[in-house]
Amino acid sequence: MRLNAILDLIAERENLAGHAAAQLREKITALTAELARLDSELADLATTRTTLKDLAADQFTDDDPTIASAPYQQILAVLTANPAGMRAKDICLAVGVDPTPKHVEGARARLKRLVTRKILTENEPGIFALIPKRT
Repeated sequence: MRLNAILDLIAERENLAGHAAAQLREKITALTAELARLDSELADLATTRTTLKDLAADQFTDDDPTIASAPYQQILAVLTANPAGMRAKDICLAVGVDPTPKHVEGARARLKRLVTRKILTENEPGIFALIPKRT
């Protein structure tokens, strides 16, 4: 084999290796950008989770799916004593809260949250009662 033929083979192999290396560099650049985007998203989600836990810590506990704050516990205690159910205004009176529209609507919002969490039921509009325990 002649020296020029060998040098041509080496040049061809260099060209192929260079082309493959350039393609890999492009992929690495794209993957690095995607990784940076995902790292940023993960950091944002971690911050959101921490903020949400801090904001909701006074109302929810991780171990118990029931609502843990004092207003919710008062509502549950009143409804335990009145299994037939009560209206939001009557619950306000029972817990010693002035039954102004502002307070009644706040109580109604809490009651609706308890309905959503399947702790209470609203079989009739505006009448809230504990969901009976299954035996």
